Amino acid sequence: MTALPFTVVDAFTDRPFAGNPAAVMLLDAWPDDALLQSIALEHNLSETAFAVQVDSEIADYELRWFTPTVEIAMCGHATLASGHVLIGERDTVRFATRKAGVLVVRRDGGGYTLDLPVTRVAPAPDAALLAALGCDGEVFASVAGAQETSIILLPDADAVRGCTPDMAALSACHVMAIVTAPGDVADVVSRVFVPAWGVDEDPVTGSAHAALTPFWTERLDRDRFTAFQASVRGGYLTCTLAGERAVLGGQCVTVMQGELLL
Repeated sequence: MTALPFTVVDAFTDRPFAGNPAAVMLLDAWPDDALLQSIALEHNLSETAFAVQVDSEIADYELRWFTPTVEIAMCGHATLASGHVLIGERDTVRFATRKAGVLVVRRDGGGYTLDLPVTRVAPAPDAALLAALGCDGEVFASVAGAQETSIILLPDADAVRGCTPDMAALSACHVMAIVTAPGDVADVVSRVFVPAWGVDEDPVTGSAHAALTPFWTERLDRDRFTAFQASVRGGYLTCTLAGERAVLGGQCVTVMQGELLL
């Protein structure tokens, strides 16, 4: 029997049971993808992050992320959680990923920053997406970025909180759907739905803010803003545009440690 240690971290929060939980597992080498997927299903969190230490000039670890049903191209909260677990005494830790390049987590006061490649969007009317979301807004679809993303601009924070998607219909749209508006408790408010990837509503989504950062800095006419993702758990982060990188800031809390027995 093999014991594989894991740590569960709530990311983008300063208290347990808020933010977005991720399981982080450090492996000696990459097993079959089917085993990684089975482990992620067993954890049944938005994401399980798997890391393997590497001897490289550009990165300290290779990093992959799995939802309960699929491997995804980029995950911000599980990368922040991985940095929280693996940074040790360093000021930075670097992760080489398969589709999102090298991602760096840095200490920042009592929390961390994470830089992600931005996702750019352009206007793209989509009646089917709006019908699935059960709301009326302006749709913007990704034209560059790690994964298919749609931003739906709504009039206010109440409209974001009141969104009630048809998850079966939304799953057929095969996108990460981000509903957003000017915020009340922060500059920007959002919610994120990804049923096609096995997560109906994601609690706090770093990769979504890789799209929201250029989207809102343009509209706010400044390079930095605060954000609140208005899921049931909720989470706060800061967003800064630095060229073609979205620098996201937030805190993490370790909530569980254990071993998976195989």
